[in-house]
Amino acid sequence: MEFMMNLHGPVLYITIFCAKIVEVTVATIRLVYINKGERVKGAVLAFIEIMIWLVVVSSVLNNITEDPIKVFIYGAAFSLGNFIGVTLESKIALGLASIQVVVNEDIGERLAEILREQSFGVTIIEGKGKNNSSKNLLFIQLKRKKISEAVKLIKQTDPNAYITVNDIKSMVGGYLK
Repeated sequence: MEFMMNLHGPVLYITIFCAKIVEVTVATIRLVYINKGERVKGAVLAFIEIMIWLVVVSSVLNNITEDPIKVFIYGAAFSLGNFIGVTLESKIALGLASIQVVVNEDIGERLAEILREQSFGVTIIEGKGKNNSSKNLLFIQLKRKKISEAVKLIKQTDPNAYITVNDIKSMVGGYLK
């Protein structure tokens, strides 16, 4: 920690900036792990996060009145760290999702077969739409990384499909490849 206290000027600013970005990125991913029920991974990341935070905050607060630029560097890095953390998490795409699709009855079976050919598990339920029109409701559980692939197949088959996507905290049974 003494290392950070001996830095000054641009080197200190760059160090604060980079360390804060790493800390906030780790915090964002930690929250995702905790929300997914991954307590051990969340706890390990919390330890890393707080260790970085303590070092960075102590260096920012050290002689803050003599060097207020550190506060602006800290704030900018916090914002960028949030952006990077969310972007990274969307690339990692941890966890599971559920897609619900509503299509006209004449398209439902064909769409289900197309999705099944691509190894997606699909359950079909018959339903009624506006004016008593026959609809098929398709339920697909999948890894979050596969959402864009599934939605693309759905939209190619039926551009008018009604699609909702939800995160799943846990799933028991069913088909998931």
